[in-house]
Amino acid sequence: MRSREPGEREFPSRDAISQIMDDLKAALFPMRLGPTDLRHEGEDFYVGYTLESALHGLLAQARLELRYQHRQDLCPADQVEQRAVKAITALAAALPRIRSLLDSDVVAAYRGDPAAHSVDEVLLCYPGVLAMIYHRIAHELYRNDLPLLARISSELAHSQTGIDIHPGAQIGASFFIDHGTGVVIGETAIIGERVRIYQAVTLGAKRFPADARGGLQKGLPRHPIVEDDVVIYAGATILGRVTLGKGCVIGGNVWLTTDVPAGGSVTQADSQDSPAPRPAQL
Repeated sequence: MRSREPGEREFPSRDAISQIMDDLKAALFPMRLGPTDLRHEGEDFYVGYTLESALHGLLAQARLELRYQHRQDLCPADQVEQRAVKAITALAAALPRIRSLLDSDVVAAYRGDPAAHSVDEVLLCYPGVLAMIYHRIAHELYRNDLPLLARISSELAHSQTGIDIHPGAQIGASFFIDHGTGVVIGETAIIGERVRIYQAVTLGAKRFPADARGGLQKGLPRHPIVEDDVVIYAGATILGRVTLGKGCVIGGNVWLTTDVPAGGSVTQADSQDSPAPRPAQL
């Protein structure tokens, strides 16, 4: 392990990332999640200024993470600045796409919940939407080789919403988490479009292969694949690299470790003879 320079901060700052995420979500939805005194005539200036400040701050945090990677022999010293700039530039370029995905998530929540009176209510109030704002940004950081910044960002959402989404999870458009508390989505989960899940759902791993030294092998696909238009009701636990086929319905409190075909359904009655469950893990 390489030593850090005297006086140099060793790790990214959770507080700094919290402020940056607040600024990014305000820039994405300025008239709803921005400052209370913002007026339409000042919206463009506010968005430009806030994005510049947030991305500049995020670049500083990216440098810290990449210097940390360098000390772990994961990043050459002469590539720290180049990789930091490249990662944050990629995130900036992805923001319009992220906004489009978030718009689809908000609309999915409004259409999927009869208690929702407006898309504004959904954006301002629903924890599932807040979790997805954080996740869509964190996933871009993860994709651009900043896993520590990504994980800090996702854990900020976890602490606020009770929804635990690993930043590595791939989630398609129009994703709706209803209620949300206790939802767990693991690192290698792949979720299609127009998927709806309810509180206390787990998309977790069933087992963890070890290497020759007994350490857990990292990065292996170990979480479910959920295809388009799937509904998973409250308390369901789906473990392992199983596939839930397009349009299937998983009932509440089901424990599932096998594939479900497209259009299929699984209820507690279907799985009552299954083996006793084991604890799920990310």
